Amino acid sequence: MTEIAVLIPCYNEETAVPKVVADFRRVLPQAKIYVYDNNSRDRTTEVAKAAGAIVRSEPLQGKGNVVRRMFADIDADIYVLVDGDATYDAESAPKMIDALLNGPLDMVNGARVTDIQKAYRPGHRFGNWLLTGMVAWIFGNRISDMLSGYRVMSRRYVKSFPALSAGFETETELTVHALELRMPIIEIATPYKDRPPGSVSKLSTFRDGFRILWTIIVLVKEERPMQFFSLLALLFAIASGLLVAPIVLEFMHSGLVPRLPTAVLSMGLMILGFLSLSCGLILDTVTRGRCEMKRMRYLSIPAPGAHEKPQ
Repeated sequence: MTEIAVLIPCYNEETAVPKVVADFRRVLPQAKIYVYDNNSRDRTTEVAKAAGAIVRSEPLQGKGNVVRRMFADIDADIYVLVDGDATYDAESAPKMIDALLNGPLDMVNGARVTDIQKAYRPGHRFGNWLLTGMVAWIFGNRISDMLSGYRVMSRRYVKSFPALSAGFETETELTVHALELRMPIIEIATPYKDRPPGSVSKLSTFRDGFRILWTIIVLVKEERPMQFFSLLALLFAIASGLLVAPIVLEFMHSGLVPRLPTAVLSMGLMILGFLSLSCGLILDTVTRGRCEMKRMRYLSIPAPGAHEKPQ
């Protein structure tokens, strides 16, 4: 029998989490429902236990830390990751699980669909569009809602995921992991609702947006070092060329070098450009080896449903 685990990271969600637990227990009666409390100052733990969830805690603050702990602690065949704020549609879970098993796939992303402005504010929509577009341009255009907190994942996806992020940028890391290893994934539209009265969002549009942007830059450096350092090399070369051009023209005209410090600076920038290009070449080889190791770890775990006997 396929084991399903519903993973609900929570921070101060005493108002919303009972409904999340009840809704997923209703649509997935065979699943184990885990609520991981992340230093909540309210009654999140008590109400989650009363709703019938298995409650555990993670003392390191941040959603990424909670996701790392959940993925490490829990063994299952299928993992349903959902926020504890009651904004995601539990009714979509069976359809997403069926899609994962029938693929078989490694991840089904729940793309948010809503007309409620308070549920999905314009600033969040624009930020998601911008950041998702950046990831699609760099790593592949296969996901339209990278920052969704609603995903269904296979065991081999979860157990091969490095989980290095600490906060809300974990969604970016989840997406890039699937794109980098070219896993079979799809996206399914799911309704997105407003938070229940009394529940407050913990997402900061600008602070968390900049953290996600920084995570994308770091992931590009680590997963696409040739492109990253080649761009740096090009910027150094352009700056060097702009500085040295007037000096060369003056030398051709008069035979003199009037601004020696500028010429030295230009030469230094060009050297930095070649060093950046060399770093890109070396790190690209290292990254390829890391990618091969992650791929082999991923392939060592059976695909979803592979252990099931045909009827």
